[in-house]
Amino acid sequence: MTKQKLLAPTTVISAIILAIAFLAALFPGLFSNSDPYAGTDVALLSPSSQHWFGTDAIGRDLYARVVYGARQSLLGALIAVAVGLVVGTVLGLVAGSLRGWVDVVIMRVVDVLLSIPGILLSLSIIIVLGFGSLQAAVAVGATSIATFARLARSRVISVAGAEYIEAAYGSGATPAQVMFRHILPNSLTPVIALATLQFGSAILQLSILGFLGYGAPAPTPEWGLIIAEGRDFMATAWWLIILPGLAIVAVVVSANRLSQNFRAEA
Repeated sequence: MTKQKLLAPTTVISAIILAIAFLAALFPGLFSNSDPYAGTDVALLSPSSQHWFGTDAIGRDLYARVVYGARQSLLGALIAVAVGLVVGTVLGLVAGSLRGWVDVVIMRVVDVLLSIPGILLSLSIIIVLGFGSLQAAVAVGATSIATFARLARSRVISVAGAEYIEAAYGSGATPAQVMFRHILPNSLTPVIALATLQFGSAILQLSILGFLGYGAPAPTPEWGLIIAEGRDFMATAWWLIILPGLAIVAVVVSANRLSQNFRAEA
C-alpha cells in the first residue's frame, strides 16, 4: 500500500515540479539564458517562441524573471520553515518537559500568537524588522512558531509517558539523556511532517508580502513582486498575472501534495 502511494501519479508529478523549482532556484541558467533585469526593444509582448511568458511593461523577459524568482521565493520559504521549526520545537520541548508554570506561560503566549491572523502578525513583525526578503522570511516563520510549539509539546507529553521512557530512567539515564536520546527523536516525526506542509504555506505568504511590497525590493525577481508589477496591465497583458500565478500555484500545490503523502506515512 505504501509503495502504491509513493508511485501515485499526483505524487510523482508533484515531486517533479518541486525538483524543477529547486533546480531553477539553484541553477537558473539551466532554464533561461535571458537576463531577468535587462529590457528588450518590445514591451508587453505576448507569449511567443522567443519569449515563452512574454515581456513585461519595460520589456524584461517574464519567463526569465519567474525562473530567477524561484531562488527568492524558495529560499525565503526554507528560512521561514526553519525559523518556525527550530523556535517552535524548542518552546514545545521546554513546555512539555518542564511543565508547571513554565508550561503555562509558554502556552499562554502560544494561544495569543494563534489568535492573531498570520498576515497581520507577519506585517507587524516586518514593520519592526524593516522591509526586505530576509525580514519577510523571518516574519512568515514567526507566524508558524505557535503551531510548531503546540504540536511539539503534545508529542513530548505523549512520548514522556511511554514505558520505554520509564525503563530509560530505571537504567540510570539522566533527564537530559532521556530527553535528547529518547523523547526528542521520537517526537520529531509529526513535527517534520508539519514542516513540509508549512513550506507551501510559506511560499504563498511570502508571495502575498511581495505583492504588497514588503518583500524583496524592485527590480529583484520575486514571484509576488512580479505579479504586483503586472497588475496595472491585467486587462491588456493577462500573461503578466496568470503565468507567474500558475507557477506559484503549481509549486504550492505540489508541496502540499507531498506533505500530505509524508504525513500519511508518518
